[in-house]
Amino acid sequence: MNIRFLGHSAFVLHTPDHRLLLDPFLSGNPQASLGVDEALALKPSAVLISHAHGDHWGDALAFAKGGVPLIATAEIAGYAMKHGATNAVALNIGGTYRAEWGSVYLTPAWHSSSFPDGTYGGMPTGLVIELGGQRVYFAGDTSLFSDMRLIGDLGLDAALLPIGDHFTMGPEEAARALELLRPKVAIPMHYGTFPVLTGDPAVFAREGAARGVDVRLLKPGETTEL
Repeated sequence: MNIRFLGHSAFVLHTPDHRLLLDPFLSGNPQASLGVDEALALKPSAVLISHAHGDHWGDALAFAKGGVPLIATAEIAGYAMKHGATNAVALNIGGTYRAEWGSVYLTPAWHSSSFPDGTYGGMPTGLVIELGGQRVYFAGDTSLFSDMRLIGDLGLDAALLPIGDHFTMGPEEAARALELLRPKVAIPMHYGTFPVLTGDPAVFAREGAARGVDVRLLKPGETTEL
C-alpha cells in the first residue's frame, strides 16, 4: 500500500486496484497538494469521513454527488444524501463496512462534530481501514484515550495521528498514543495548516523513535510505501 499525504488530514491510500480518499479538505486548504478535479481523476473507490468539521468534511460532496461511495456515521451519511449524494453508507461506532477493496471499522474519537452550517454531525470517529492486506488506523481529530490499546490489539501497519495541539493531541500526547497503538509506522497530520496548530513534527518524530516506531514526516504531495 502507498499512503499519499494531501495536506492537513487528507490522504489517499493506494493499491494497484483501488484508491481511498480520507477527509478530503482540498478547497480552502493552504497545504493542499491536489485540487478537487485532480482528486476526482483518481477515481477513488470510496471517500471516508471521520467527522463533520469543515477541515475534514471538506469537498466530500464533490465526490459523493458523482457516485463515489461516501462512508461515515449515520448523521454524516444522511446529511450527504440530503445534499445530493447518490451513494452514502451509514455506519456507527463499532460497525464495519466491507467492500471489494477491503473494509473500514469505526472507532471512537474524543472530539466534537458539526457541519460548517451548524448541523449536528454525530459522534466523531477514527477509522481502521483494511486495504491490500494491510491495516491502517486513521485517528481523525482526537485526544489521547486509553482504549487506543484495544485498537492497537488489532495489529496496525500504520497509524495516522493528529499532533497539532489546541484542537487535538499535541506531539507528546500523540507519542504516548503510540505506546498503546503499537503501529509499525506512524505519520503525523493536522499540524501547521493554521497558526493555532503549533505541534512540532520533529518532537513527534523524536519521541516516536524513542518508542521504537518508524515515524515518517510527509510533506503535502509526498507518498510513502508500507
